[in-house]
Amino acid sequence: MAAAHKLKLFSLVMITMSFMISIRNLPMLAETGWHQLFYMVVAGIIFLIPVGLVAAELSTAWPSAGGVYGWIQLALGDRWAFVAAWMLWVQMFFGMVMIGSFVAAMVAFVFDPALANNTLYICVSIIVVYWAVTALNFRGLQSASLISTIGLIVGVLIPFALILGFGVAYFMGNNPIDIQPFSWNAVLPDFSEFSNLTFFVGVIFLYAGLEVSSVHANEVDNPRKNYPLALVIAVVIIMCLNILGAFSIEIAEPGDQISLASGIMQTFTVFFTREGVEWLIPVVALMSAIGAVGQLSTWVLGPSKAMLEVAKSGFMPRWWHKTNRFGAPTRFMLVQATAVSLVALIYVVVPSVNAGFFMVLILTTILYGVMYVLLFISAIRLRYKFPDQPRVFKVPGGNIGMWIAAGTGLLTMLFCIFVSFIPPTRLAVGSPLFYSLFQILGLVIFTMLPLIIYANKKESWKEEQSKQST
Repeated sequence: MAAAHKLKLFSLVMITMSFMISIRNLPMLAETGWHQLFYMVVAGIIFLIPVGLVAAELSTAWPSAGGVYGWIQLALGDRWAFVAAWMLWVQMFFGMVMIGSFVAAMVAFVFDPALANNTLYICVSIIVVYWAVTALNFRGLQSASLISTIGLIVGVLIPFALILGFGVAYFMGNNPIDIQPFSWNAVLPDFSEFSNLTFFVGVIFLYAGLEVSSVHANEVDNPRKNYPLALVIAVVIIMCLNILGAFSIEIAEPGDQISLASGIMQTFTVFFTREGVEWLIPVVALMSAIGAVGQLSTWVLGPSKAMLEVAKSGFMPRWWHKTNRFGAPTRFMLVQATAVSLVALIYVVVPSVNAGFFMVLILTTILYGVMYVLLFISAIRLRYKFPDQPRVFKVPGGNIGMWIAAGTGLLTMLFCIFVSFIPPTRLAVGSPLFYSLFQILGLVIFTMLPLIIYANKKESWKEEQSKQST
């Protein structure tokens, strides 16, 4: 009977892909040109495969530990587990600004495409949209789930299919192609311009979130064989979809004219105009906006509910424990909405929408990267701390295999964090000093805050309910 409820290979591939597929990041990939082939393959090898293998082992060894927070707590203790949970929460402040700017750019193509490059419009739109989604999520998980489901189908899957289909038709037709001829030299990045590796950081984090899908590793039919196989299949499909989608943008728009926020609609405008179906431009723009709102909705409630449980465990004052009658963590949601609004103001001080979009993208990856650093260290630590713990799935190769997998991921994250402080030369981000200070201060402030809170925590912060549940 139990075997009948096990996840099959196809189901696990679909679940894994659902966590990472998005049209929102295609313009950033397109900006890298032929380099994306190198970036995508290397990112898959040095980041996606290590995090997938590590997360699969930890989730099958400690399925009830609570995911990343629980694994780090077992390995490194409460302090660093709290830092990891905090980073997963605060990185969302910047990630949501990035998604909000995409929503604003899509809506602009419904009314006035010129607004997509207006920094004040982008800023105001992010604030209005995020507060509106926050208000909807006050009704709890059921409302959030409905919004997210509609957003995935209407705003992600359908536009993705359209951009691939029209891209193939455009390429096969007698149309001007704005991409340089293929050569192996064009595939390899110019490593003499070290600063351009900042784009590589953005590509690596297209794969962020795989550790969430690993919670299903314990439910897979024959996990030792099917989990890594599902991982490989999902990686190949995602790489192909992202590469084809990015090239669809590249063949229609010169690289120096691609907008990171509205590049999708720039491309659709070219495709639809060529085919004489311009009326589809605002329709697809609205669909894409709905999809991004669905993503916003998922992230508004999820990380806040996770932080609520962390707070109730005694890590944050009781003021944070407040929920409404729908169980929504209102204090966390209001604070994060305020923080997102403040971060959105960066669009008022940067020279362009592209600059603002890229700066928040990179700070998001830095903060997320800190969590991954702790995760990879924990994976190695747990091999030695609990050597006899049953593991349904184990990273192949014994302890050496774990050192190779987790060590590769750890070095990748440290490299990404380092490179992120260097302004890219191929993108105008205003003052290089402001760019670097924005990233450095963001990392320092958001790392110090949880350490300060933890150092001052009180026993009275812990709720009896949480104490019993643990």
